[in-house]
Amino acid sequence: MMNTMNQRDTNDAASRTHAGWDSQALDVTAYLERIAYDGPTAPTVETLGALSLAHLRAVPFENLDIHLGRPIRLEQATVFDKIVRQRRGGFCYELNGLFASLLRALGYRVELLSAQFSRPGGAWSPEFDHLMLRVYEPGDETGPGWLVDVGRGRNAPTFPVRFGAAETQTDPWDGVAFRMTLAPDDDGRNSWLSHRRPPGEGWTPPLRISAQPRQLPDFAAMCHWQQTAPDSHFTKGRICTRLTEDGRITLSERTLIVTRDGQREERELAGEAEVAEVLRTEFRIDLPATGSGREESR
Repeated sequence: MMNTMNQRDTNDAASRTHAGWDSQALDVTAYLERIAYDGPTAPTVETLGALSLAHLRAVPFENLDIHLGRPIRLEQATVFDKIVRQRRGGFCYELNGLFASLLRALGYRVELLSAQFSRPGGAWSPEFDHLMLRVYEPGDETGPGWLVDVGRGRNAPTFPVRFGAAETQTDPWDGVAFRMTLAPDDDGRNSWLSHRRPPGEGWTPPLRISAQPRQLPDFAAMCHWQQTAPDSHFTKGRICTRLTEDGRITLSERTLIVTRDGQREERELAGEAEVAEVLRTEFRIDLPATGSGREESR
């Protein structure tokens, strides 16, 4: 019994501190206020779903720092200040990385997983191209867990997907269907394909998810590449998008896309002053109207 308790204490400590990201140092109250969440915090799957939905509505998926020449560093204090204190958004490494800390602070066990996007001809994007979360409720640490993603824009599920489940799971928000199939990767490691089917459409090309738990520093090199490489889609144009009560709002360079109750409208903004105004009013992001280029050196 003592050995079991010691092992449990060790596991609990490891879950609270993850490669320099200490969930005990996280200001949980400020984080929950940031995502406008005042519901139950007991670590259940119902709470997990409510937190995920609140996060997707409040915190945008965006790459604005890349186009302002501001380096993105995977440090808990830096990411927390950006997302919670400055009320900004981020991309997968920031959003899912910080959300993992919140979930650990609330009592969940969380694993970071690497995911790859499919490419033409059966190829895959590089390892660590995307960061996702596998989340376990207390008492269910040996179960399959739940797949959670608050860092993928419009293609992310708004609810926890049962990891490894072959049966179709339908997103209650927009009716998108998800299912998973086992598919060893090129090195024979245990990997899964996550399939997505919007209502009235066919299954889209899958996402390949490695089941091997990772540490956040494992994603650092790819995070740097995403910010600097000409071939990275994050360097090709600005994006800022979040879920709304009745759909989604997206700023793609100077195109504003608003979807309400399934109806999509687009319009081109007049210039950078209007871009800055949309960021302020629709995303509560206050940035200077400096153009799509980088900030001037100080």
